[in-house]
Amino acid sequence: MNTMFDRYAGIVFFAIGTTFVIGSRSISTSAYGSNVGANIFPMMLGAFLALMSIRLIYDTFRKQQTKKHKENLDYKRFGIIFVSAVLYALFLEDIGFVISTFLFLMIGFQTMQKGRVWVSLLISAAFSYGVYTLYVNGLDGSLPGFPTWLGF
Repeated sequence: MNTMFDRYAGIVFFAIGTTFVIGSRSISTSAYGSNVGANIFPMMLGAFLALMSIRLIYDTFRKQQTKKHKENLDYKRFGIIFVSAVLYALFLEDIGFVISTFLFLMIGFQTMQKGRVWVSLLISAAFSYGVYTLYVNGLDGSLPGFPTWLGF
């Protein structure tokens, strides 16, 4: 862990998060067919990014770097998750939120830690369907549903 890099990255990400929160205030507060406006998601992401940045900055001040070592970067895992994130964004409308989120989470979990497939299946299915249900039914938002060729 390079505390100097983490500190500067935390400051930059805090500025980006704050910009997202401020910028989301100028986005429309309502959307067609949805009670949740287009401004909610960027505002929540910006606030989350700002809070995590504050935590990172706090940790860099609290922890003194005692051991200097170079970490080996894992390009293979990064590549797999990056490609799966791009494919997730491309196929979100075509195969729906639940299926695409489930597949993305499964790939991510299995990339980070091989094995424990049943636990990954359970968490991925519960999260993707739970978020969809909460957002669509609880908040009256709109997300791409299941594909029509599945018959749902």
